Amino acid sequence: MDPIALEDLALLEVLQRVDQCLPLESGDTKIHQRLVDSGLVTVDTDPLRLTSAGIELCKSLQHRVAADAQAAKIIEQREADDGVAASDGNGSDPHGDLETPRAR
Repeated sequence: MDPIALEDLALLEVLQRVDQCLPLESGDTKIHQRLVDSGLVTVDTDPLRLTSAGIELCKSLQHRVAADAQAAKIIEQREADDGVAASDGNGSDPHGDLETPRAR
């Protein structure tokens, strides 16, 4: 799974600022217009408010960020488990279920 794009993270940050009624940064005017053009925020309210589509996109991006974080934890844990298995002997049997080969 590819990590979430930086553009999507930036979009999520702007949507969250709108949702929390925080002022947009001075450089956010182009983003503001794109949000209005995309139907993600209302045009006629001050402060800006998310539309239903904006809320759904915000939720979707939040879920993606959470899923990416969870996937990274799982990968990290697996790598740590593999490192422990490799350091405890032969590394091929991390659970110790195989018998030692007998001399013939």
